[in-house]
Amino acid sequence: MVERPFLLVVALGCVVAAMVWARSGQRLRRAERRMAAAMGSTDPSTEATRLAYRRELHTALLYAILAIALGAGSVSGEAVFDAPLFLLILPVAISIRYGSRFFAEAGLTEARWVRERRAQEVLNQQGEMTPMRWSARLAPDELPQIQGFEIAHVYEPGAGALAGDFYDLFPTSPNRIIAVIGDVAGHGLEPSITAFQVKYLLRVFLRQYRDPGQAVEELNVVLSAHGRPEDLVSLCAVTFDQMAGTLRFTSAGHPPAWVWHDGEVRPLRATGPLLTLDPNGTYFSREIPLDVGDVMIMYTDGLTEARAGYNLFGEERIGQHLRRDPGQDLKVMCKDLLEAARDFADAPLTDDVAILAIRKT
Repeated sequence: MVERPFLLVVALGCVVAAMVWARSGQRLRRAERRMAAAMGSTDPSTEATRLAYRRELHTALLYAILAIALGAGSVSGEAVFDAPLFLLILPVAISIRYGSRFFAEAGLTEARWVRERRAQEVLNQQGEMTPMRWSARLAPDELPQIQGFEIAHVYEPGAGALAGDFYDLFPTSPNRIIAVIGDVAGHGLEPSITAFQVKYLLRVFLRQYRDPGQAVEELNVVLSAHGRPEDLVSLCAVTFDQMAGTLRFTSAGHPPAWVWHDGEVRPLRATGPLLTLDPNGTYFSREIPLDVGDVMIMYTDGLTEARAGYNLFGEERIGQHLRRDPGQDLKVMCKDLLEAARDFADAPLTDDVAILAIRKT
């Protein structure tokens, strides 16, 4: 029987605080291992991260021990335990109030190391400004603002600065907009050039053909005749028609986009093969209703292929993320998805990741 319920409440608070510190320490431990593998265990950054990890581990252990002691004390009638233990309310409150900040700081430590590594990779490439210009064209930091739609995106390059992922958003009439996302197999200069060609050829064909399936089919003919056979391309092209209130899409072997409509989340799966895989491949479109509040998330396989051991982040986690809160701010949704993949993976993401989210308003 609980003699002093207040001590039990404080004990539960200590359990929460211990979990906060343990989670932050876990992230620091992961960052320390990665730094040690890349730069050596004696590197100053590695040492600093190791010390921070030990500090947070110590704090988590302290709160865990206090939780046990307080839990035991809550069933005792001895008043002598009360006075000094009341002081624990202060550190417990601080940990709970600022726990998210402590966790974010641990994430910043890990992200800082990833940025430094990528910056070094960029500097090691000959003519480092050229890759950055390619990336800015393929995955621009800013997309046009289009009336009637909320739009958000994130892009994170993988190892090196030359990207094979791309996305695009543009109007073809006052009532119709096009959204495209794609990925060229491989890394380096050649796939990046192919991605550039695909992006801007597709702009031409999507203006020429109202049906995105027909536009992608024509693109496949051109790439198969004049491109490199090894440059397999996946892409998803979507036409939003505000006048008709529809969404028409085609997908060339691309990971399924997810759409929230009428209270349900559904995947938009491929309607044709990868580009250049079959010169005579056929591509068709599917059409679904488009209502105010509907949300679509498009992404590249760098997100779904985030790996923890033999397990992949996968497509279903993206659908579940959208299902949990379809009304969430799209910028937050995109960033949360990327962060979820980082947390899932047991190593830094090495492939490009692009996410594009669109909501009808």
